[in-house]
Amino acid sequence: MPQSELAERLGIGRHTVMAIEKADPSVAVGTFLEAAALLGVPLMAPDRAQLEAGRSLQQTILRLLPTRARKATARIDDDF
Repeated sequence: MPQSELAERLGIGRHTVMAIEKADPSVAVGTFLEAAALLGVPLMAPDRAQLEAGRSLQQTILRLLPTRARKATARIDDDF
């Protein structure tokens, strides 16, 4: 989905969409959540197995993108 279409559907500006892509902390959490829901990106799941399954699917999709569109991400330690 083009940035302009996503911005229109979310009711925000294209610059805010670019900030979301950069994980800019100045963007409201609700805007991140709405964008994820609109794009079908699962952020929550009832159990860890389903969350890992969603993560695996996202990694498969990311491998289909050109190299320049992929960013290496550090492993996030979310075990509180």
